[in-house]
Amino acid sequence: MATTEESAVYDELLDLLTEAVDADRLTAFKLPPEKQARLDDLLRKNADGSLSAAELGELDEYERLEHLGRMLKARVRQKKKL
Repeated sequence: MATTEESAVYDELLDLLTEAVDADRLTAFKLPPEKQARLDDLLRKNADGSLSAAELGELDEYERLEHLGRMLKARVRQKKKL
């Protein structure tokens, strides 16, 4: 679980990144088709229990980036409302 200090740094980073981004472009972002296909394959393998250790690491990285993307999109939407 993140500490209060880590959360504060994370919030500052999100603010910095959302200040310098095209809000419409960010909120419309989706993985390119080949990356989405790879993610779909990893998710399928995960569901049937056939992921290798390397693939599990790859899936974990996708999940971290997905979380960051969602947080950035939420922050951009929040700022647009202000």
